[in-house]
Amino acid sequence: MRIRSARSFLVLSTTATAGAALLLTAAPQGLAAESAVKVPVCKAKVLKLKAKVSKDPRVVHISVKNTSTRTCTVDRIPTVTFGDLDGAALPVPQGDSAPYKVGAGKTVYASVRTIADLKDPEARRVKTITVSANPAYNGRTFTAKEMGAAKVVKVWIPVTTWWKPSQAAADKALQKAVG
Repeated sequence: MRIRSARSFLVLSTTATAGAALLLTAAPQGLAAESAVKVPVCKAKVLKLKAKVSKDPRVVHISVKNTSTRTCTVDRIPTVTFGDLDGAALPVPQGDSAPYKVGAGKTVYASVRTIADLKDPEARRVKTITVSANPAYNGRTFTAKEMGAAKVVKVWIPVTTWWKPSQAAADKALQKAVG
């Protein structure tokens, strides 16, 4: 009788554990599968970066294309630095680094406001802007001329949006953040 009770307990215990496991894996559709598969960080060689001054000379449009055949991640906040000035554009909204998925062959976009007022007497002038999709990478340096600016880009308290799926979404996020 005792052995039979122990076996019954073992069967019930195993069934309960299996049921709990089933409940955990039956979480919202795709959640368990997504968390089980880790998306790798994009290698620098598969990222194609671009930068161009928008119609508004205070704003630079940047993009990064994943040229590989697999989805990978970049940092959700682009790293944008200006010539030999210290620091990078501040993210709007504020936030910490985190992965941002970029599908195979897909491009993501951000908008960078380099200066609020082009007539600001505090403005610094730089001949280059460096953009990186991952702070661990050197990124790519663009000259003012390559970006479609005159000879320099004016900079004072620059801000950048997080990566967005379209340039329109990045521009909208910038407008919302800085008014």
